[in-house]
Amino acid sequence: MTILELLTDFLEYLEIEKNRAQKTSENYHLYLMRFVEFADDIEVSKINDELIRRYRLWLARYTNEHQEQLSKMTQTYHLIALRHFLRYLTKRNIASLSPDKIELPSVKRKQVTFLEDEELSRLFAQPDAETIAGKRDLAILHLLYSGGLRVSELVNLNRGHINLKRREFMVRGKGQKDRPIFISPEAATHLQAYLSAREDTLQPLFLRLAGSERVDQSGDFKRLTTRSVQRLVSHYAKLAGITKKVSPHTLRHSFATGLVTRGADLRSVQAMLGHSNIATTQVYTHVTDPHLRKIHETFHKEIE
Repeated sequence: MTILELLTDFLEYLEIEKNRAQKTSENYHLYLMRFVEFADDIEVSKINDELIRRYRLWLARYTNEHQEQLSKMTQTYHLIALRHFLRYLTKRNIASLSPDKIELPSVKRKQVTFLEDEELSRLFAQPDAETIAGKRDLAILHLLYSGGLRVSELVNLNRGHINLKRREFMVRGKGQKDRPIFISPEAATHLQAYLSAREDTLQPLFLRLAGSERVDQSGDFKRLTTRSVQRLVSHYAKLAGITKKVSPHTLRHSFATGLVTRGADLRSVQAMLGHSNIATTQVYTHVTDPHLRKIHETFHKEIE
């Protein structure tokens, strides 16, 4: 059997039996199609160590139409997808290379970028709260920071998901896992101001409001996209004079960093972020360094 003959079944297996998000399946499809681009639609029984060695070299030298290379992390994602595919073949007793033969490189994680309290204050001061767009954008900024939301979770919210009195709601994150989100009184206030300014009764929480983007072909208001949120966060960061690159995920990092700095335990932070592995949350322990320095300077005494 060839790769393409098995690909659809594999992707359905990921989505149905492994309960992976649709976005994950789409990414795996992309990565495995790149393997097909390299090796052609070969029989899976012909996948061997030498082919994988040449594929890794091909990925390292790969460039797209813009002459951009794949990052080390993206190369690793390609290998992870292939390893999962081989594991699926093993589960179905289809002869191919053992998934254990694919060793993943150690990739250095990027340093977490987060905003200091003063930078957050400047960021929140940028939207014009007198306009409905400004009210919407203030609500978005506060929700991203206050709830630690992923941008994909934010844009999928509907009015009915939010309980402003309790200031909590549920979101479905990666792996189709539900988790509670808690928001601050400030975030609830800005969200209520935005909703009160809207004259429609449509369910999407955040809508596009500008010109021709406002209505799609069916006549319905368009739900705000992840790309639109990324653009508006970056726009307000520049207006605030913040020189570091700021994205919606920066606000999520800032949320987690603030919790750890103020003494929250990692298990609680893990639950609030929706991380399946505590190792992912441990990246935020970097922020304890200034705290430890302060304790050292306050309480340590040299013996004369």
